[in-house]
Amino acid sequence: MILPLQYQFFVHGLIAASLVGGVCGIIGVYIVLRKMSYIGHGLSHAIFGGAVVSFVMQFNFYLGAGLWGAFSLLLINLITRRRKIGADAAIGVITTAGFAIGVALMSRHRSFTKNLEAALFGNILGVTTEALWMITAVAVTVVLLTFLFYRPLLFSTFDAEVAQIYGVPVRWIDTLFTLMLAATIIASMQVMGVTLIAAAIVIPAITARLWTDSFHKMIFLSAILGVFCSILGMYMSFYLNISSSATIVLVSASLFAVGYLIHEVRQRKRPAIPAVTQDPLQDSLHNHPHDHHGFSHVHEHAHPDLTPHHGKEKIS
Repeated sequence: MILPLQYQFFVHGLIAASLVGGVCGIIGVYIVLRKMSYIGHGLSHAIFGGAVVSFVMQFNFYLGAGLWGAFSLLLINLITRRRKIGADAAIGVITTAGFAIGVALMSRHRSFTKNLEAALFGNILGVTTEALWMITAVAVTVVLLTFLFYRPLLFSTFDAEVAQIYGVPVRWIDTLFTLMLAATIIASMQVMGVTLIAAAIVIPAITARLWTDSFHKMIFLSAILGVFCSILGMYMSFYLNISSSATIVLVSASLFAVGYLIHEVRQRKRPAIPAVTQDPLQDSLHNHPHDHHGFSHVHEHAHPDLTPHHGKEKIS
């Protein structure tokens, strides 16, 4: 355990991986519950185009990639609001176009090809002090924003239509969340690479979902799993001499497989329950619209028993 810590590059990589694992775990919960797993994969490819553009035009990498990612997300939101085009189709068009721009520029400016492997698969052992501070800043910002906007984010995640009735500015919250996602992906690029970021975001959250039905517990558990898998993956990659980012994802996937098997065994051992028309977790959400500690899926309709007292309250 102590031997790898003698190397500064490993210490930097370990800190960066832990921060990225934690913040990806937090963001991943909202991604999974919003059923937006595909956007993490797509956006990482779009940001790759921004990274190449930044390199070619000699912009700051993080500034250029950040602006590109934010623009891509806002463009996706703008297109999907027209209702005629689904979110999955808009993401497919915008993100693949962004990736194609990066590939086209890379083919013309061959000097970027030396950084191609790091951009696609990560270079966690090459994390600089500047990059480490940037990752720390993003992680702290995302955690603070999640804490400050906990209730609006939660409410808009489960039922955007009802949240809007209660006074939640759903569009602004969605925009804030997409910018948080973009910042997380940009901070994770050097650690995980474009091809593996989506796995780092989704797997810990899905694993946590198997182990708990409580939203706030899922947040903490997903973040802890992200940090744990990152640390274990770093040590395994050091001793096995294989890619750190790939090892982290494989550790996460293995943990998910174990969690899934345990979950299935428990489900089969449970006694038969009379048919229920609705998930009791969903009922708890309907009966207590301000107590979103349990969840099953995103609601598609308002609670039939909302009282005037509830209607007057405003979530902030």
